Amino acid sequence: MTTRRTFKSVAAGLAALMLLAFGALLLIGPERLWARFGPPDLGAVDFATLQRRDTPNDALACLPDFCAAAADMPALVTTRSAADVFPSVQEVVAGEPGVEQVAADAEAGTLRYVARSRLLKFPDTINVQVVATNEGGAAVLLYSRSQIGRGDMGVNRARLERWTALIKARLEQL
Repeated sequence: MTTRRTFKSVAAGLAALMLLAFGALLLIGPERLWARFGPPDLGAVDFATLQRRDTPNDALACLPDFCAAAADMPALVTTRSAADVFPSVQEVVAGEPGVEQVAADAEAGTLRYVARSRLLKFPDTINVQVVATNEGGAAVLLYSRSQIGRGDMGVNRARLERWTALIKARLEQL
């Protein structure tokens, strides 16, 4: 009998806590709530010295020539110059829903974006660097990481795969 009462009390307490959390989310708004964990923009990275997270909530598209960290997928490499590729990357990403450009340096070939999930507005930071290759072309390095949580259900890697395909398609149109 006491076990049943204890279980009901714990279940009622958890339900109340969930309702309270949901109410706070609605009242405050998801973007303001997540801001309590820190700024949504996690800042710039140096691909050459990048250290991957211990948690599975990031993804890296790079090449060994440019990154010491193990990549999840190879970076896009093109025969076009970095100066030609940079504006194409900006154009492609500008069409992505829920993505805001927070930094750009054409001279350094770097871009930084914050993407938010549709429903709960979880923020991810995406760093992009367009670098010249030894062959005279360019490589597009991408690093996407979540601000909140330990896992991302593959969202960051899927984003990098999608962006790589879109950038490649855009470059083929030129």
